[in-house]
Amino acid sequence: MIIKTFIEPPIDNNNYLIIDEQSKEAALVDCSGGVNDEIKSALSEFDANLKYILLTHAHFDHVAGIRNNPDIKVVMHQEDMGLLQKVNNYLPMFGMLEMTVPEIDIFVKDGDVIKLGDTEIKVIHTPGHTQGGVCYLVDGKLFSGDTIFREAVGRCDLEGGDFDQIVESIQNKIFTLPEETVIYPGHGRMTDVEWEKQNNRFL
Repeated sequence: MIIKTFIEPPIDNNNYLIIDEQSKEAALVDCSGGVNDEIKSALSEFDANLKYILLTHAHFDHVAGIRNNPDIKVVMHQEDMGLLQKVNNYLPMFGMLEMTVPEIDIFVKDGDVIKLGDTEIKVIHTPGHTQGGVCYLVDGKLFSGDTIFREAVGRCDLEGGDFDQIVESIQNKIFTLPEETVIYPGHGRMTDVEWEKQNNRFL
């Protein structure tokens, strides 16, 4: 499996391109700046085909680059549909153009599996930052969106946020994973489960 990281303005979102080396199928975790030239170049480098956009949640900075494409399936938890419908309330605040609210092709729930060739991506529902927040687990790597960061957790003071809930999600869904599980967060540096158990001051 190949993982490429793309840091997208204006809030320095981490978007991750996951490529299954055998099937050449790919998924983009979150889509802040669109399928831009950098991402297209990476797909071309590995002769890969983008099959999915996997949304960790529906805040504007994670969805702003989506343009509906019949060849690319957009994946999200249904509990975040209300947030997705309000995306244009926030884009102008950050100097960004309003967008056509994207259609969601696949609604996922906790425990669902998305396949890239023989590579399985497990959906883990982790509400707290938003009600429809999810993480994606593949080959010992967790793409956590804004649920957990290095030594921090996602904001819970926005619509749909709940601090007690995010702590419960992390303790029951993330901290039960093997300690060597690498965490790829929606912002900032990578971390792992062992480090967060020992050093995350919010938990």
